[in-house]
Amino acid sequence: MTHLVDLTKKPFNLNQEAIEWIEKTINEMTLDEKIGQLFFNMGASRSEEYLTDVLDRYHIAAVRYNRGSSSEIYDQNLILQTKSKLPMLIAANTEAGGDGAVTDGTKVGDEIKVAATNDPKYAYEMGRIAGMEASAVGCNASFAPIVDLTRNWRNPIIASRNWGANVDQIISLSKEYMKGIMQYNIVPFAKHFPGDGIDERDHHLSFASNPMSKEEWMSTFGRIYGELADAGLPGVMAGHIHLPNVEKEMHPERDLDDMLPASLNKTLLDELLRGELGYNGAIVTDASHMVGMTASMPRRDLLPTAIEAGCDLFLFFNDPDEDIQWMKEGYEKGILTEERLHDALRRTLGLKAKLGLHNYEGRRQELFMAKDKAMALINTLESQKIADEVADKAVTLVKDKQKDIFPVNPERYRHILLVNVEGYKGGFGAMIAGNKQRASDYMKELLEARGHEVTVWESTEERIMKLPQEERAAAIANVYAQKQPIANLTEHYDLIINLVDVNAGGTTQRIIWPAAKGTPDQPFYVHEIPSIVISVQHAFALADMPQVGTYINAYDGLPSTISAVVAKLAGESEFTGVSPVDAYCGLIDTHLWRQC
Repeated sequence: MTHLVDLTKKPFNLNQEAIEWIEKTINEMTLDEKIGQLFFNMGASRSEEYLTDVLDRYHIAAVRYNRGSSSEIYDQNLILQTKSKLPMLIAANTEAGGDGAVTDGTKVGDEIKVAATNDPKYAYEMGRIAGMEASAVGCNASFAPIVDLTRNWRNPIIASRNWGANVDQIISLSKEYMKGIMQYNIVPFAKHFPGDGIDERDHHLSFASNPMSKEEWMSTFGRIYGELADAGLPGVMAGHIHLPNVEKEMHPERDLDDMLPASLNKTLLDELLRGELGYNGAIVTDASHMVGMTASMPRRDLLPTAIEAGCDLFLFFNDPDEDIQWMKEGYEKGILTEERLHDALRRTLGLKAKLGLHNYEGRRQELFMAKDKAMALINTLESQKIADEVADKAVTLVKDKQKDIFPVNPERYRHILLVNVEGYKGGFGAMIAGNKQRASDYMKELLEARGHEVTVWESTEERIMKLPQEERAAAIANVYAQKQPIANLTEHYDLIINLVDVNAGGTTQRIIWPAAKGTPDQPFYVHEIPSIVISVQHAFALADMPQVGTYINAYDGLPSTISAVVAKLAGESEFTGVSPVDAYCGLIDTHLWRQC
């Protein structure tokens, strides 16, 4: 039995006038318009010609755009909202603040950083700032919060993006985020149902399953989605994640080969989420180019299957003409039923009515404030002050076993060596990061301003790569053959700071040690010279450096964060952060430290 929407109940809570608008709108749609209203597009251009062509040809319901400056996005969204026949859902990924909507917005911090403040008000503030900045440029939906559980520290998708490992904390912070962003008339979509953070693979690139039993799932992810549904959560993003043990308990007769990821699985979306948990809101698929989805069946079939399974919106075209045609063929063949098609349309239009968009027909430009007023709301001093507070309160002294290492001041440690420790440098993470300044550059400036003499170590690998091609092999062989006195370090430096900056967008988020021997690239010297490890972005670097006695998680390398770290090193500010994850990674040796 398909669970049909009740538009009078939460999260919609619509009156009869709004419901009549929805029914009238559906009745007046052509079949092509109904099919188009199942799609969430990502545009390839911001030009008015391109945007109006997409709206007129494909009748899309929604857009999740590529970020740009606040001025660009305001202009783009004004075109989208005023040129479409029906009001548009316009979504951003405001997972960490307003920077998810516009490139010049306020990054408050990834969820793990906000959680480390141990103060729920900052989750509310992140939602509020995200809502203020996103709504200023015309957004009305967000693919956040992330409500996954970090139960596998090797997980490459949500290791730094979610609230952490504690179910109660995830529920509390997600509700605060929802409260903050919804006051700006933005509908949040929590993700990634049925729950990421358990497997260590990337469902952009392969299958990735959640192996929990139903009892365990109901006590964790079931509680999370159930309580958020009770709190009025309007949207859920269905991940391309299998839930085989739960599905087997629900349908013992079913073979493993018949099980599909949640985005294509009626058992998980309709029976479990909408049935057992009572969720009445809308569901969008995760991005449809991800291998977790595309490897499940031919695209011709997965398009209508996703909607029939319970998704109301299909995220991103591959080829729009092909996708529209295949969705329509699926409807004509009965893969997508009339009942489910109309239920999906009611839920999507229900979100638009919940936002009050139906009250602006013929005058949707009034949904936008004057552009100069909108721009004044982006990255305000007040918002940046909140981000600075989060940076200060989040920094976490995880491992503190090295006696008398603090304070770090010029009287004790005149000469400091900064060593960059990195992970895999390619992939989307590197593309997104671009040519941003290294955290070590910020730290060097701040330490030198305090009177320290700071050297940034150029890794052996970097030096060898600068040599002519024909000289590199001999140089590498020499690295492994040579040894040097420990005194080369102890006589030149008073303190070594290893700054771990592992690419948070990589498929494998681990330290990649360079080819070196007896050089500072690898921290063999922890009992020879005072040493501190500070990790930015990646909260689990201790697994690859268990021998250290002092380990700090900063959660990112933003200037405000590095400034807070330096003040804490100097003893001017207390370490108050509380780790929301097991930064010891469930390992015994990460706890070890032999005081010599």
